[in-house]
Amino acid sequence: MSNDLQRPVIGFSCGDLNGIGIELIIKTLADNRILDICTPVVFASNKSINFYRKSLADINLNYASSKDASRINPKQINIVNCWEEEVAITPGELNEIGGKYAIISLRAAAQALKDGQIQGLVTAPIHKKNVQSDDFRYSGHTPFLRDFFGVNDVAMLMTAPNMRVGLVTEHVPVAELGKHITKEAIISKLKIIHNSLQKDFGIDKPKIAVLGMNPHSGDEGLIGNEEESVIKPVIKEGKQHIMVFGPYSADAFFARGQHEKFDAVLAMYHDQGLIPFKSLAIGEGVNYTAGLPVVRTSPDHGTAFDIAGKGKADHTSFLEATYTCIDIIRQRMGYADARQNPLKKMSMRLFANAVDEKIEESES
Repeated sequence: MSNDLQRPVIGFSCGDLNGIGIELIIKTLADNRILDICTPVVFASNKSINFYRKSLADINLNYASSKDASRINPKQINIVNCWEEEVAITPGELNEIGGKYAIISLRAAAQALKDGQIQGLVTAPIHKKNVQSDDFRYSGHTPFLRDFFGVNDVAMLMTAPNMRVGLVTEHVPVAELGKHITKEAIISKLKIIHNSLQKDFGIDKPKIAVLGMNPHSGDEGLIGNEEESVIKPVIKEGKQHIMVFGPYSADAFFARGQHEKFDAVLAMYHDQGLIPFKSLAIGEGVNYTAGLPVVRTSPDHGTAFDIAGKGKADHTSFLEATYTCIDIIRQRMGYADARQNPLKKMSMRLFANAVDEKIEESES
C-alpha cells in the first residue's frame, strides 16, 4: 500500500466561529494517533484555534502553520491561515461574523480540494441563516459543493455502522414537497446512491429500499397519489438496472428494523429520513455527499450554540466523519485500481520485466 493511500491529506473547514466546530476539530486531532492515518490541514487561523484551545485545558494540540495549503508538514497537524485580522469570537451567538468566516474557511478548503492539495474534506457545521450573502446563496454545504465542482446532482447520504439513508429532497419546506418529488429527481438520486455504494463502500450489488411520501405509503391512493403516479413507476423502471424495492411505509419500515436488510434507504424528504437515522445511529452518524468527484463528509449535527465554548461538545460524530472520509478515499483508490485496463497493466508489467532483464544482462 502506498504512503498516499495510507495517509491521505484531509482538510477541515472550521464551520461557524461561534459554534462548536473548532472545539470538535481540536478534540478530534488532539490524539496524536490521527497522524498515523492522515495528514490534517485545518482552514481557519491560529488565533481562532488558540481561542478555543484555551478553554480545553486538558488538551495539548501542537501544529505547524502556513498561509498556503501547498506548504504543509506531512508529520504534523497543519493550520492554513485563511485570514490574519483580529476577529471577535463570541461563542453561542448567531451573528454575521460567525457566518462570514465559516464561508471563508469553506471556500479555501474547497479550492484546495479542487486543486488536489488535499484529498478529502471534513466540514464543521455552519448555520444556514448567517452564511447568506450576495456571494453565498445556498441552503448548506451540499448544494454549494455541487455547484463548486460542477456536477448536475449529488445526494445527501447519511451513513452509520448500522444503516445508510439518502434523501430525494433536502432543505425544502414541507408545503412544497409535492412539486419536488418527481420521477427525474428520484431516478437521479437512485443512480448516484447506487454508484456510490459500489465505488465508495465496496458493495458490488447494492440493495436500495425506497420509502413512500405519504402516511402508510399512500394506502394505494387513498392518502395522496404520489406513490401510484410517481414512486411506483420509478421503482418498476429502476429494477431493470439496479436492485431497488418499495415503496415502504416509513414508520413501519424503521420500527420493524427493515433498514438492516438493505444497503441504503432512499427517503423522500429531510425529516422522514433524518429522524429515524439520528435516533438509530447512536451518535455515530456521518453526512456524506455522494456524487462528487471528491470526498466530503461532516458530522450529522449542527452548530450547537447552546454549548459552544463550554468544552461540552461530543466529537464522536466528527471523529467518525474523519474516519469515513479516509475510508472512502482508500476505497475509491482501490476501486479505480481494480478497474484499470488489464491489458495496460499487463503491458506495464511486461515492460518493467524487460527493463529488469536488460539491467541484469548489462551487469553480467
